[in-house]
Amino acid sequence: MTIDTVTLGDQLTVSALGFGAMALTPVYGKVDDTESLATLHHCLDVGVTFIDTANVYGDGDNERLIARLLADRRAEVTLATKFGITGNPVTGSLGSRGDAAYVHEAAEESLTRLNTDVIDLYYMHRRDLTVPIEETVGAMAELVTAGKVRHLGLSEVTADELRAAVAVHPIAAVQSEWSVWSRDVEANVVPTAVELGVGFVPYSPLGRGFLTGTVRSAADLRDDSGFRRNLPRFSGDALEANLAVVDVIGAVADEVGATAAQVALAWLRYRAAGLGVVAVPIPGTRRAARVDENVASLTLTLTPGQLARLDDAGAQVSGHRFADLSWISAGRE
Repeated sequence: MTIDTVTLGDQLTVSALGFGAMALTPVYGKVDDTESLATLHHCLDVGVTFIDTANVYGDGDNERLIARLLADRRAEVTLATKFGITGNPVTGSLGSRGDAAYVHEAAEESLTRLNTDVIDLYYMHRRDLTVPIEETVGAMAELVTAGKVRHLGLSEVTADELRAAVAVHPIAAVQSEWSVWSRDVEANVVPTAVELGVGFVPYSPLGRGFLTGTVRSAADLRDDSGFRRNLPRFSGDALEANLAVVDVIGAVADEVGATAAQVALAWLRYRAAGLGVVAVPIPGTRRAARVDENVASLTLTLTPGQLARLDDAGAQVSGHRFADLSWISAGRE
């Protein structure tokens, strides 16, 4: 099995589908490192070579796991990692740092944990509102000059923040949540990315698993770390109301002989193309079979009528995608 490659901004070429390694931490349930490593190897075997991690995932353990993959297959991987989030995302004790000294310190620590000499794509994970973005990106640019980083990325930035960053150094990609039920980036961030020639990397393209139909009630989150239960869309009446979106995705999946996950990923492919942005989603999973399922979405055809139904369903979503709106771009636009 082979999949196409696409080019994001700053001439960064990656596989048309990536892999979000946060799923290989206990944030959505128990994980097994042996299975996780097998899943990572399977990603490379089928052509999913764009692997995304972050220093905060598992308090560095996720980068250490990725290092085990890189030990034998570094040349096959387009490696992305991030800095900037402090605290614990699972418990909600979140903070951010973007000062120049921290950028350099975090990069060195990630390089050590990953046991590699260079990071292909280095993201500012979240904006430190106490530091000018020009300072943060300027320090990131110094890492490029030093040969420790090849390309720069930004996560959850506003259109204005993206413009300010591009004025300092070329930006290869913006990574933000984007899916059938999370479309706020379409208003300003995506059009600005198109204008500036920046690619887009949608995280949580399956709605943190919700769009696959595996979560029908709070009981289905009992093995969760608690992260999703703290999100407005997964709580109380909102979760029940949002099942309407899942039901439409499931109905379309039945019509085309696909899974709900494949329909959700295909919708995103069509939507990005319609808006003129090069987008590479990074769904995550603990299981190799799910990687194959996600890859198959790249060739799935949806009709205009089906896309319209999915659009309409997504527009009826109840609840914000994060409790603290300043933590995401939509809260600062």
